[in-house]
Amino acid sequence: MPPRPPLPPQPADTPWPTRDWPRSEPDADVDREVVARAFERLVEKPDPDVTGETHALLAVHRGRLVAEAYGPERDRDTTLLSWSVAKSFTHALIGILVRDGKLDVHAAAPVPSWQGVDDPRSAITSEDLLRMVDGLDFVEDYVDADVSSVIDMLFGKGKGDVAGYAEQSPRAHPPGRYWNYSSGTANIVAAIAGRCVGGGAEQMRAFMDRELFDRIGMGSATARFDDAGHFIGSSFVFATARDFARFGLLYLRDGLWEGERLLPAGWVDHARTLTPASFDQYGAHWWLARDGSGIFHASGYRGQYIVVVPERDLVVVRLGLTDEAKRVAVVHTLAELVRAFPLS
Repeated sequence: MPPRPPLPPQPADTPWPTRDWPRSEPDADVDREVVARAFERLVEKPDPDVTGETHALLAVHRGRLVAEAYGPERDRDTTLLSWSVAKSFTHALIGILVRDGKLDVHAAAPVPSWQGVDDPRSAITSEDLLRMVDGLDFVEDYVDADVSSVIDMLFGKGKGDVAGYAEQSPRAHPPGRYWNYSSGTANIVAAIAGRCVGGGAEQMRAFMDRELFDRIGMGSATARFDDAGHFIGSSFVFATARDFARFGLLYLRDGLWEGERLLPAGWVDHARTLTPASFDQYGAHWWLARDGSGIFHASGYRGQYIVVVPERDLVVVRLGLTDEAKRVAVVHTLAELVRAFPLS
């Protein structure tokens, strides 16, 4: 793969959007006609049979909010569901623990039920989990409930303790050799974060607010926990579109915010480094573009996206409700929108 493009700094004349994020017009070098066409196609005059429903679409260029639109009965204050975009938040929480010296991702994952001397899962590291190469037998199927582990975990017998359910998965492959996208794995990671923080759901909520949400102005953000007190880090963060964009900007800015380092040096590069065993362009709880452009994105069920574009100093957020068969049209339109902004 070509070298990753550098992560651009916040322009000196652009305030950080910690408290407010006023709209401004796109710069003169932006193709405004293409931007307008993408917003029309997805939000203003959509064809539901082609792209489904778009609930929110916005673009942040050079740190400024330059385009924003909402679907019916939704606005800038509407909180929307992340689905698997939450996995990228889980990556950030682990990074904060790494920053504070509370977790070594290259050591054996601190999962108590795996620590028996004869348990082959004791060799799995937190790094294996973050890259989805843990080798656990978990089926990520959103259609067939008879075979799906994720449906059973989130809505069936595992919903009261999602991490406990996932931790029971047997090893199917040696760690590091086989990539398998798994919401169960993300919930194991979230539970590791919770144990590092300590104090159950109450302290984990406080940690997320203090160390992440409040620091970047995500005042709308809430995370869902299960009955066992685990953050459901695979699927459930709720926030406004602007607050999801703030999170994307944190990663575009290399984990820095208002001059402070929230994520450890190199942690964003960790997210956007290809996992060698991945056959689907996966980094570490973030997805990577297939075209070598250096774009990376958080992605969720039915078309939730935070797209981070370093070469164009751009974040695009799209939230909505789109069936799998229609997502190609959404992705194509988002790609056109991205190309409307110039290379930096």
